[in-house]
Formats: sequence, structure tokens, C-alpha cells
Amino acid sequence: MTTPALTTRQLTLAYDSKTIIDTLDLAIPVGKITILVGPNGCGKSTLLKGLGRLLKPKHGVVYLDSTSIFKLPTKTVAKRMGLLPQGPSAPEGLTVRSLVAQGRYPYQNWLKQWSLEDEQQVEAAIAITELQDLSERPVDSLSGGQRQRAWIAMTLAQNTQILLLDEPTTFLDLAHQIEVLDLLYELNQREGRTIVIVLHELNQACRYADHLIAMKAGQVFAQGDPHAVMTETLVKEVFGLDCQVINDPVAGTPLCIPIGRKVAGAKSMTNADQSWWILLYYLRFCSANNRFCQSGRGVY
Repeated sequence: MTTPALTTRQLTLAYDSKTIIDTLDLAIPVGKITILVGPNGCGKSTLLKGLGRLLKPKHGVVYLDSTSIFKLPTKTVAKRMGLLPQGPSAPEGLTVRSLVAQGRYPYQNWLKQWSLEDEQQVEAAIAITELQDLSERPVDSLSGGQRQRAWIAMTLAQNTQILLLDEPTTFLDLAHQIEVLDLLYELNQREGRTIVIVLHELNQACRYADHLIAMKAGQVFAQGDPHAVMTETLVKEVFGLDCQVINDPVAGTPLCIPIGRKVAGAKSMTNADQSWWILLYYLRFCSANNRFCQSGRGVY
């Protein structure tokens, strides 16, 4: 049996006296993409901070490769696990290249200074995130989407086998959302990296997740293959939303269609209705974003 990449035992996380995660047992599968979904305030970001050692548990343990994460030296953890939290900020005037180079900090010491390998990792991360033309620009001069790509590049330059990313598609337009998720998918497929992502967009979560975790009120409500997890009943119970779940016509993954007040009381879709909706879906999205219809898991 494969040892999970990250494991929690009776994990309790709190801010002062307010408990957010309560006695949670969880295993993050190694070499898979795990995506956390759930309503605002359910504890997704708090859990990610606990897994990434940014928030010390009030009770319980987080294990990294079977060792308590708080018993490991900081640089040892940083060589094995990269974390991109929500809303990071860079010092004023710091360039994109300098920010990305910070990802190599765990590999520096007084005996080993900047090396060719460090330079290559930085250049590769900048290229993968398409920041070559912005590499000498100050981070604080970039748009929100460009800044997000710069932070992702820094995390990639760290070159760890485990990546934790809290809403990495925030501020990005649809094209760059798909590019980022495709990039993470390719890193997982090509290099076997374990990736844990917090996402709000349910259909993207179902598209990219090997292992989907739905959270509610600080607990795991359901987890597993997206087909088993993403049901109309779950969406109603976790998000308080009426919906229909059909098959994504390209990926075959669950596709959640909210009902909402505007169409409340409308009948459920027949197969013919679904076919018509799918046609409209492609006319709208694929004609405007034709390259998404040409390749990969990122057709959206």
C-alpha cells in the first residue's frame, strides 16, 4: 500500500479561540491531484495552511512522508513541499526574476551559493508561466493576473514533489485559468508530483481532480473520485444550491449546472435538452476560445 504524501491525525486548527478544523483525519494520496471545494468559510484555506505548516495545530498532527511536519527542519520541508497561499505580497520594487529566484532559497547555504542548477530552475519557471517579457518588471507594477503567475513561477522554481496552492486561478481570465490548471496537470502527469489545490469553480475542480474533497463546516463532507462526489444531493447539502449534474461532453467528468431563482421550477433536462445545451455551450465557449477545443484536459 502506498504511503500518503500528507496525513492528518485528529487535526484541530483554530484562530485564537475559534476552532475552524476539528479533529480531522485525512490522507492526501501521493502522485495525484487533490482538489478541495466547499462554501466560503468552510475551512479549505485553513486546512491548506495546516498542511503547509503555516498554522500550528491546536491539537493533532500533520505527517509529511510519515514524519511529524513540525519535527522537520524548515529547509527540509521547503525542499519537499511548496506552498502558494492566498494573496501573497512582494516587497516594493522586487522584480519578477528576483521573486522567482526566492524559490531557490531552501537550496542555499554558506557552503553552496547560487548555482547553474538554480539559474536553470528559475529560467524554466519563468518560461513555463510565460513571464519572459515581464521578468525585469517590478512585481507591484503588474496586473493581478500577472502577479499571480509570478507567484506560481516562484513556487515552481522551488522544484518540490508536493505543491499546495490556495486558489491559484484568482485574478486570472479564463484563458490563463486553464493554462495554469493544464500546467499543474502536466507536472503531475510528467513528473508524478502530488498537488493539492483549493478551487471555487466546481466544474474545473471536477475536470482536473483525481481526488475531490468537499468540505463543510470544518469537516470533510465527502471525498473520492469526482464522479462519486459531485452529485446534485451534495451540491444542495454543501452549497445550498439546486443544480443538475450532467457529463462534461469532452472530459466525461461531472458538469454542474446551477438552477437558481431565474429558472426555478423548470423541468429537469431530458437527453435531448442536454444535447441542445451542450451545443450552445460549445458555440459560446469553443468558438471564442478555439485553442481550448484543440488539446488536453483544459477544454472548457
